[in-house]
Amino acid sequence: MEMIEDSRIVLGKAQQVYDHMTTAPPDDGQRTMDAWDWKPGVGLMAVWSYYQATGRAEAREYVKSWIQDHKHKAAQLRTINSTAPFTVLAELLRHMPEADEALEWGRLAHEHGQWLMQEAPRTSLGGFEHTVTEGVLFQQQLWADTLVVGTLFLARMASLRGDAEMARESVRQVVVHLRLLQDPETGVLFHGYDCLHGNHMSAALWGRANAWVTFGVPEIVGEVRHLTDIPDEIGERYERLVKGLLRFQTTNGMWHTVVNRPDFYLETSASAGIAYGFLTALRVGIIPEGDLRKRMKEAVRKSLHAVMILVDVYGAVHGVSGGTPVLPSIEAYNAVKITPTPYGQALTLMLLSEVLRNPAAISGSASAKEVQL
Repeated sequence: MEMIEDSRIVLGKAQQVYDHMTTAPPDDGQRTMDAWDWKPGVGLMAVWSYYQATGRAEAREYVKSWIQDHKHKAAQLRTINSTAPFTVLAELLRHMPEADEALEWGRLAHEHGQWLMQEAPRTSLGGFEHTVTEGVLFQQQLWADTLVVGTLFLARMASLRGDAEMARESVRQVVVHLRLLQDPETGVLFHGYDCLHGNHMSAALWGRANAWVTFGVPEIVGEVRHLTDIPDEIGERYERLVKGLLRFQTTNGMWHTVVNRPDFYLETSASAGIAYGFLTALRVGIIPEGDLRKRMKEAVRKSLHAVMILVDVYGAVHGVSGGTPVLPSIEAYNAVKITPTPYGQALTLMLLSEVLRNPAAISGSASAKEVQL
């Protein structure tokens, strides 16, 4: 584990991952960042995390330029998935308010926030219906992905504008998602819930679904807790989620693409996202001091080591499953093609950036070498 004690190595990996993601050619159907949709949106979230961790102006300018180059697409089709880039737009508004008047970022963000609050389709149980840009309907379906690609933007706008109503809606979405997706037996999460039929469809405990929620919940809580009360239920359910994921982590530090199926392949984006979520929860303080926090830190150390090995010399993150809707059977998840993706790069970059942001969070001591940026 010595390699993660030197933050310079983590920084080098982060730079490689960032470069590989941000230089993807527009005609590469798997890697492209050239769409106002969830995959580039999650990529932008990671670039902003990288900027926050390193202070590198190139990353900030990449996000700013991307928004400017693509903002004409922002209102063409309003869906949950196309909300993801707005999440980073909210960060630009927070950190670069002087640019708002000339660039009209605020109007774009406000209009989409109002759409989410007033018009976005909801299931019969109150959660956002998972809507996508491809035009495929998932009527009355609630997916784990939505907490990051949809609700996180609402929480950031609430924080930015001091909007208590938006904050309460963000928290309500967290509660609804946790109640409907959490497996009472294991504590981990199903991929989705069908409100029409009252079931979890294929009932897969999908790894990346757990990653989205593992970091989405503390991110949302951290944004809005100064504006509204956070129910104890969120902390209790989140703690059960963490304990469940710890039970399913493999000895090499990763998680399987369906976390309770050791015969399925190990999946990098889920492993990176879960570890990033653990670090975010530790930073936000959603898990109280005690043995569980120590176990989370050890889990992150193991996962970080495994994920870094899967980043090649060009910065490509290997072992990432392709885009995955709720599939008709659990076995179908093991057949999803492994391919380079923006979100695979992004979740890995988020993990690396969080480690750079606070190396001592996983070292448990002051021995971690500081990064000179």
